[in-house]
Amino acid sequence: MARIFDVIEAPDMGPKELVRRFPPSGAGDFRLGSQVIVRESQAAVFFRDGKALDTFGPGRHTITTANIPLLIGLIGKAFSNRSPFTAEVYFVNLREMLDMRWGTAEAITVPDARFGMARLRAFGRYSMQVTAPQTFVNTVVGQQGLYQTAQIEDFLRGIVLNRLTDLLGELQKPLLELPKYYEEISAGVRAKIADEFEKLGLTVKTFVVESISPTEEMAKAIEERIQVDVLGGVGDFEAIQRAKALREAAQASGEGGLAGLGVGLGAGMALGQAFGQQPARPPEQPAAAATTCHQCGQPVPAGAKFCPNCGAKQEEGGKFCPECGKPVPAGAKFCPNCGAKQP
Repeated sequence: MARIFDVIEAPDMGPKELVRRFPPSGAGDFRLGSQVIVRESQAAVFFRDGKALDTFGPGRHTITTANIPLLIGLIGKAFSNRSPFTAEVYFVNLREMLDMRWGTAEAITVPDARFGMARLRAFGRYSMQVTAPQTFVNTVVGQQGLYQTAQIEDFLRGIVLNRLTDLLGELQKPLLELPKYYEEISAGVRAKIADEFEKLGLTVKTFVVESISPTEEMAKAIEERIQVDVLGGVGDFEAIQRAKALREAAQASGEGGLAGLGVGLGAGMALGQAFGQQPARPPEQPAAAATTCHQCGQPVPAGAKFCPNCGAKQEEGGKFCPECGKPVPAGAKFCPNCGAKQP
């Protein structure tokens, strides 16, 4: 024979326990005359066939046809005070939940003006309170099939992250500037989730964004992009990516770097081109020294056959004295005309 419960209560609900089912599993057998004890900051909601029926506030209540008319009407007329009826009772915690945590189990993706798309992680906290216990039990326990506190918190966390993602997409704030907008984002998310929570019988009291940060992969991409900005172009970005791939391959091989991978000289050349992307420039040759016209003494460009000043033909194979301008034989250390030492 099934056990008939004469006393229905949840005396030791924890401060973060949202709802407790009585009995923990299956349907309870109750009868008229059973006692329902509801503590302060609790509400007891009778539940049957997927629907919340009657609610008791704080105090000691005796189940009668008068104080639980919806349930009695559903099960029909009781034949005697000992005739049992089946139902479940959900004790709902009405305290304000002060430190509800939310955070991204998986990174969220939002558009970013600078990086195209950004992969982010976000964390924070909020506080809330059950203000409509019968609505809460109907929508969360009845419709969602959730009654364990961890399940309910996961469900609410999903709503928060969904609205946060929507808001970040609407704001279009640069990733690197998001910390400046935490207060604005907090207020925006609170406004967005307020209506959703109210439909569940909940009231949002506070909402705080504590951190929004890129994933590790995104942080590396940002670092490389900053290097590109310093270097100055898309070509440099592609060069950095190729060079990085080659460096990682060399480190992963563990067999003598690039040579160990069998890429040889070709990969070594690619690595150099990746950093430079510029063709090799031949070494500059030193410019030939200018000479002096033997006719007018004015400078004559190296290799010129005629003086640009007087038009005199210049002699080949020799040079001219910088003092008198007369021809000096090749290899001579002194001018044969004026005796000046030649450079």
